[in-house]
Amino acid sequence: MISSLIDLRSQVDAWLRTRLWAQVVGGLVLGILLGYLLGPDLNWVERDTAQAAGRWLALPGNLFLGLISMVLVPLVIGSIVQGLSGSQSASELKSIGGRFVIYVVVTTAFAATLGLALANYFEPGNTIQVDLPATEVPPPRQGNAISIPDALMRMLPTNPLVAFIELDMLAIVIFAIIFGLAARASDRERLTVLLSFIDGAVEVSMRVVKWAMFITPWAVFGLMAQLIANVGIGTLLGMTAYVLTVLAGLLGVLALYLALVAILGKRNPFRFLVQIRDPVVLAFSTSSSTAVMPLSIDTAVKKLGVPESAASLIIPFGATINMAGTALYQSVAIMLLAQVSGVELSMTQQVGIIVTLVASSIGAPGTPGVGIVILGNIAGDFGIPLTALPLVLGVDRILDMVRTAVNLTGDLSACVLLSRSDT
Repeated sequence: MISSLIDLRSQVDAWLRTRLWAQVVGGLVLGILLGYLLGPDLNWVERDTAQAAGRWLALPGNLFLGLISMVLVPLVIGSIVQGLSGSQSASELKSIGGRFVIYVVVTTAFAATLGLALANYFEPGNTIQVDLPATEVPPPRQGNAISIPDALMRMLPTNPLVAFIELDMLAIVIFAIIFGLAARASDRERLTVLLSFIDGAVEVSMRVVKWAMFITPWAVFGLMAQLIANVGIGTLLGMTAYVLTVLAGLLGVLALYLALVAILGKRNPFRFLVQIRDPVVLAFSTSSSTAVMPLSIDTAVKKLGVPESAASLIIPFGATINMAGTALYQSVAIMLLAQVSGVELSMTQQVGIIVTLVASSIGAPGTPGVGIVILGNIAGDFGIPLTALPLVLGVDRILDMVRTAVNLTGDLSACVLLSRSDT
């Protein structure tokens, strides 16, 4: 009986490693085709019927995300505590943490700057011809600005239960880091039961994630079918200039990551892309870097050769604060809103946008749709009307998928770079 269970587990692991990406891509293509048949492009199905069908089609995807969300808190906390209480020396832990923060700030600032540069050059907002309602440009929100000390204090999870309930990922990560460092400084013999419990919680959470992986192709199929059925391919084509500008910028961020892997990590960047294929394709399909975190850690350890203690620390932390792809998307979208609305942004304001994007990207949850919320807040801070926001929303899911894949590539690149003892 036990040998049969072991064989079954090995077969499941082999299936996930060798065939998952192909099934996800197949579900993606079929979902686009079905969504096109149900969508407004052909108009073969009444809108109410298509939307109802889309909700049923999206059920496996919502179930997948729900299963991941159910074990997300114990998985994040357990992974970070395991990483911090592992075999690394204190100096090595300090080195990885410090270099990772520098890595995030530099790459995110590069991405935001690149996005603004591309938007200023191509001016995607000037190619869109729409009739927008007359709206008075709101003044920049300066009175509601939060001081840096207050912002830092808000990051501290004074009530961890609230952070768990609200899935405040930054607060959860900070709590896990403090807990893990305290556990590392404590007597190991007195923590045997606690650490065993944490190991067990991570193991159970990983088992739930593996169950969720079985419905991944259906989840991707349903989510994509619902997206295309609701907005149609025509809506996506109407924003071609904007979409191409964002994609060009994301390609530039990806090129930066691959260059860092090649130069500093001393690895073949094309082989690196092949090795991280599974989690990146899944992140692209679900628009969630946290949902694929277990697979990302497994990939970093088994395929990239990263120590498990380092991967268990970098991947959860990266899924929370490493959002360069999101910063690039937001910078282009903000310029689009400004151009469509006829708002001129000075160079000083654009520098302010870069700084704001770097700060706001830290702590943004790695879940679908979060970028649009941050985008609206930042645009309002700089006096940009949101009347053209529906244009951005129409293509947000597609771009959300791409930028999530880029963000995850950045996390895995960081694993390669920061785990090198000689860097």
